[in-house]
Amino acid sequence: MASAQELSDFLSSVEQRAFKQAVYAVRDDDAALDIVQDAMIKLAEKYGDRPAAELPLVFTRILQNRIHDWFRRQKVRNTWVTLFSNIGKKADESDDFDPLESLSAPDDSEIHQDGAQKLEKSQLLQALESEISKLPVRQREAFLMRYWDELSITETALAMSCSEGSVKTHCSRATQTLAKALKLKGITL
Repeated sequence: MASAQELSDFLSSVEQRAFKQAVYAVRDDDAALDIVQDAMIKLAEKYGDRPAAELPLVFTRILQNRIHDWFRRQKVRNTWVTLFSNIGKKADESDDFDPLESLSAPDDSEIHQDGAQKLEKSQLLQALESEISKLPVRQREAFLMRYWDELSITETALAMSCSEGSVKTHCSRATQTLAKALKLKGITL
């Protein structure tokens, strides 16, 4: 059974990664923050009595469910908003706002790096984030859980409700797609 302190420590250790994962999925900072907060509240309310070792997997599953719920709500909301917003509007009006333009890479750079190294690392992170956001949903989920959250194949399969083979396939396809896209941009690791 996790103590209140263990639960608190777990939530503070996971909040940045969870937020970034939600932003990748929904591409809206405010919605991502709401999703992460909802997931944290549900974990604390419903599963806070679980052993500390189970918290990462349970939280990951709750977060993924909250992201899927957000998309379901958006689909319904957008249907009605589109229907009502088209009344009396011209068809050629469009919004050119791209939420990825406001997404900035985290500043994890070392203090001793010079400006060129910082710029190169920042550009690499931006390119990588851009390509990750273009991945299909299941590939992005598997990739982020395996390589960002460092979950095992078994844990990822449980969190995604799929087989271990599917996780391996999604991760393989994601890494191949990312490598190809970055190579086209002249980035080789």
